[in-house]
Amino acid sequence: MRKKGSGNKNLPPGTRGWPVLGENMELALLGQHKFIKDRMEKYSPEVFQTSLLGERMAVFCGAQGNKFLFTNENKLLTSWLPKTIKKALLFPEFVDSNLKQVSALKHSFHHDILKPEALKQYIPVMDALAREHLDREWTPNALVNVVPLSKKYTFDLACRLFLNVVDAEDIKRLSDPFTLASQGMFCVPIDLPGMAYNRAIKGGKMVRKELIRIINKRRKELLEKKETGHQDLLSKMLLVTDENGQFCSEMEISNNIIGLLVASFDTTSSAVSSVINYLAQLPHIYEEVLKEQLEIAKSKRPDELLTWEDIDKMKYSWNVARESFSLTPPGQGAFRETTKEFMYAGFTIPKGWKIYGSGPPPYMFVPFGGEARMCPGKEYAKLEVLVFMHNVVRRFKLEKAIPNEKAVFHASPAPVHGLPVRLHPHEK
Repeated sequence: MRKKGSGNKNLPPGTRGWPVLGENMELALLGQHKFIKDRMEKYSPEVFQTSLLGERMAVFCGAQGNKFLFTNENKLLTSWLPKTIKKALLFPEFVDSNLKQVSALKHSFHHDILKPEALKQYIPVMDALAREHLDREWTPNALVNVVPLSKKYTFDLACRLFLNVVDAEDIKRLSDPFTLASQGMFCVPIDLPGMAYNRAIKGGKMVRKELIRIINKRRKELLEKKETGHQDLLSKMLLVTDENGQFCSEMEISNNIIGLLVASFDTTSSAVSSVINYLAQLPHIYEEVLKEQLEIAKSKRPDELLTWEDIDKMKYSWNVARESFSLTPPGQGAFRETTKEFMYAGFTIPKGWKIYGSGPPPYMFVPFGGEARMCPGKEYAKLEVLVFMHNVVRRFKLEKAIPNEKAVFHASPAPVHGLPVRLHPHEK
C-alpha cells in the first residue's frame, strides 16, 4: 500500500510496521536480502519506506540506489548514527555537537595511520597473534565454533594494535561489556529492564569508563616519556593536533577508538567467518588456496613472520575472500540522513528522513562502501583476513559440522549455531 504524506507529496510506497517496533522484527527474522527483495517486489524496485530503529526510513534498492547514495554524499545526504549506537557506546553529547568536525578529523587521521606505510608494520603483529590464537583456541580441539573465535581474534588484535593492550584480563574488561553493547546497537531503542537496548547502555558505560582509564594512563606515560616507542593508534591519537594546535579530548579519542572496535568486532570478524565458511564448504576452492599459501610458506623459515611482499602474492586467496564478501556481505549497509528534500525515482524524499541502501548486482560488491563513504579500514581488513586464511589453511583441512546452517542478521550476518567446523590437522 502506498503511503502519501501531507499535501501533494508522493512519498515512497511501503509500510512502517508496528507502532514503536516498526519492522525491526521482520528484518531480523527474514534477513536483509529477503526483507529487501520482498518489499522491492511488493512496493517498488527502486525505493520503499519502512521504519527501523525507531526512525522513518527510505531504503534505496539495487545498483542505481547504491550509486545514487555514494555519489550524493555531502550534497543531499550526511552521515547519521542511530540513537542506539550513540547512546549505547559513544559519548552522545560530544557526538551531537561535533559530529562533522570529528568525522573530518577522524577521516584525515585514519587515512594517515591506515596508509600502506603504516599497514606494513601491522602484518608481522597480525601473523604472530594469529599463530598464538590458533595454538591456544584451535589446535587443542577437533571441533571449533568459528564465529565467537573470529570475534575474539579480531578484538584481541584490535586491542593490541590500537591500544597496545595485550593482557588477557585487561582485554576481557573491554570485551565483556563491549559484547553487551554491540548486541543492542541495532535494536528497537526501548530502555526498559531486560531489553537489549537497556543492556547495551549499561555495557557501553563500562566500555567508556575503561577506555577513559586507558587513555588517561597512556597520556600520563607519554608526558613522562615512558611510552615514546609505542606505535599503536592510541599513542598517535594522543599526540595529534587540529588546525588550531589543540589536542584531542578524551571523549573524542574514546569515540574514535570505539568506532574502530565496532568495525573489528562485527564487520571484520564476520568477514573472517564468511571466508572460513566457504573454505569449509568448497573443498576444490580450499585446495587452490592451500596451494598458493604453501608456495609462500616454502619461501620462508618456519618461524619467519609474513611481510607485505607475501600478502601481495595472495592473489587467488584475495579473490576467494572478495567472492565470499559478495555472497555474504560482512556489513549490512550504512545509514544516512537527508539534508534537503529531493526527488528520486518519481518519489519525494523529505528532509530529515533516514536513508538505508543495499541491493543486488551489478553495483553489489560494496562491502567497504564507495565514493566518499569508502571505508578507511578496507586495507586493514584485507590484511587481517588474508593473514588468518594463511595460518588456518596451512594447519587444517576444514569440514562444516552443519552443512546447511541458517543465518540470523543483526549488525552482521551470523550462523545460528556459530559455524561449528571440524578440524583435520595436516601431517607435519
